Amino acid sequence: MRRSDKAVTEQSAIEKILRAGKICQLAFAAEPVPYLVTLNYGYDDDTLYFHSAQEGRKIDLIRENRQVAFTVALDLGLIKGDKACDWSVRFQSVVGHGQISLIEGPEEKQRGLDLFMAHYSDETFSYPDKMIQATAVFKLVISEMTVKQSRVEE
Repeated sequence: MRRSDKAVTEQSAIEKILRAGKICQLAFAAEPVPYLVTLNYGYDDDTLYFHSAQEGRKIDLIRENRQVAFTVALDLGLIKGDKACDWSVRFQSVVGHGQISLIEGPEEKQRGLDLFMAHYSDETFSYPDKMIQATAVFKLVISEMTVKQSRVEE
């Protein structure tokens, strides 16, 4: 990272950003152009959890190439300035890459769904077997990430 003064390196601060985020953008290597999709997610222990329908382009891409990139960003507000170049945005962001894979077993799928739902709610949920079977659950084990923030203290 060019601006080391903007780097976030403390694990607790990184975890806080990942737990505060609401959406993740997931990038796949695809032809003829990369494929980018915005998803809700769950997070636990350097792993992001997602769910979707059992078929579609992202499911096909997961099966083709397990290497993906991701970003989670928190918009902390606009900073107005007197001149155009004085305007800025307060933010925190996590950018990384890792291995993505489909979760097959019903117990692990339920755990992934539990982590996903816990990201958005304190409630406890149950999942009918039919729903678990009909839902694709996949996880991204993070290999590397860089975390940046700008003007958070303002």
